[in-house]
Amino acid sequence: MMSARRLRFLVFSVQKCLSRLADKCRGYCSVSVSSTSTNETDETRVSTFKTKLSSGPTFHDFIKSSSGKSSTETQQEHEESYLPEESGLAQLRKVYFETYGCQMNVNDTEIAWSILQKGGYVRTHELSEADVVLLVTCSIREKAEQTIWNRLKHLAVLKKKRLKSSTPLKIGVLGCMAERLKTELLEKERVVDVVAGPDAYRDLPRLLALAHGGQRTSNVLLSLEEAYADVMPIHHSGHSAFVSITRGCDNMCSYCIVPFTWGRERSRPVSSILEEVRMLSDQGVKEVTLLGQNVNSYRDVSGDGASNSGLGSRLSRGFSTVYRDKQGGLRFADLLHHVSLVNPDIRIRFTSPHPKDFPDEVLQLLQERRNICKQIHLPAQSGSSRVLQTMRRGYTREAYLELVENIRKIIPGVSLSSDFITGFCGETEEDHQQSVSLIREVGYNVAFLFAYSMRKKTQAYHRLGDDIPAEVKKRRLEELICTFREEATKVNTRLIGSTQLVLVEGESKKSSQDLCGRNDGNVKVIFPRKDLLSYPTDTNPVTVKAGDYVLVKITSANSQSLQGHAFSHASLSDGHPRRL
Repeated sequence: MMSARRLRFLVFSVQKCLSRLADKCRGYCSVSVSSTSTNETDETRVSTFKTKLSSGPTFHDFIKSSSGKSSTETQQEHEESYLPEESGLAQLRKVYFETYGCQMNVNDTEIAWSILQKGGYVRTHELSEADVVLLVTCSIREKAEQTIWNRLKHLAVLKKKRLKSSTPLKIGVLGCMAERLKTELLEKERVVDVVAGPDAYRDLPRLLALAHGGQRTSNVLLSLEEAYADVMPIHHSGHSAFVSITRGCDNMCSYCIVPFTWGRERSRPVSSILEEVRMLSDQGVKEVTLLGQNVNSYRDVSGDGASNSGLGSRLSRGFSTVYRDKQGGLRFADLLHHVSLVNPDIRIRFTSPHPKDFPDEVLQLLQERRNICKQIHLPAQSGSSRVLQTMRRGYTREAYLELVENIRKIIPGVSLSSDFITGFCGETEEDHQQSVSLIREVGYNVAFLFAYSMRKKTQAYHRLGDDIPAEVKKRRLEELICTFREEATKVNTRLIGSTQLVLVEGESKKSSQDLCGRNDGNVKVIFPRKDLLSYPTDTNPVTVKAGDYVLVKITSANSQSLQGHAFSHASLSDGHPRRL
């Protein structure tokens, strides 16, 4: 605003000087004419005019008269700092994170912390010590948002107690909910000081500096390019880590808010991902999960990836997209190949994929590489082709089942998990029963089942009606859960008598006498705590700790877990699950 006023003043001053110059010039011209004799030549008159004109004001006179300041003063005036002067106070401030929702938010917490640490903040895991509280939020379902609103009420009480302290508490909301509900967050009960969307974490130091100065601030702009490729997340999750490889989604499913809160799909360069995986390997991480809202549509068009410009998307048979074919770039199979070679003793997982992006080359790579888990998340969302069309999923029930058959043909013994939404707009009882029958027909180890929750901005919100009563949604959800548990028990029971390679996570929640971990299929395995031999020929047992691979003989199973007895330490190279 100040710059606009200065510009108008400059234009006005230039106009005034030009006017004065014109008056002087007219004066010089009239004097020359009146004092010139009748026999003066035209050449003399022109020479005299030029001489008089040269003594008039110059362009530099215009600039001086408009500003009234020296060049040094002008330069100092425009050297405004991007951040308010903090006098090093950021070095003393402690930030406390609370993370809600999916694994992407866990990874985003690590990204935000990496940025703030460079800005001079110190992290605390005690809420009572915090000067800044940042909630990394989820907006996928209404229940997730309500959890945040309830939490903000509790934080408001804590903030009120700190009003008169030397460092008043500042509260920030990051992630999906920040982008979707910026106005409500800043105005409702006026508790929130900072709102930052998923693509605005680099701006957090500035936003917090303004908040400490008393302003309410926000940045929820979405980016076509931001992937935080040059930000190394600070890992704090033991022996398993998440690595973000894509952000955003282009699928535009009619029920989904992700394209509107995370923006268009973009991928990190392969080189950046490999650098992070190598760093995690050096830190002793034993399992890496590659993350993205549509992780297997990965496409690196930077650097070497741009050389594959003639290659288009390779979709699963019978699947389609709402967008045009994307040409060029290194694909998901290329990335998996490179990541799996970093360290053969690091397990590789990925989530969340879309069924359309499972060409045979991806499946064959999963079968060939021992350290890529033989487990695939295959979100169905519904068993009804009619509902799938309304959801804009790009496939039918028949195409989905054909993909399941192809996966099991290429990867024998693969574990499958899925997502289902019940009570979507217009879902009939027959549609619901088709979802029930799909769960029975496929047989999943793990499933995430939810009643539909309409989200603003989505196509369903604008074009469809949330016409299924809440009590009907609840009943259908309970039926899906019961069906899944029955089938998962059958699937897990087939593993009784087998030996599973388990990555130990730590002590079991139910008993300090037991340890727990996960097998290749991502199913929880519980076994008694005891020291184990590293090799059958060893005589001195070694303590089992988190991050170890052990072999466990399975003795019982239910829908949620496997139980057994560990008998040896192992590694990925020699501990492939086998039936003894």
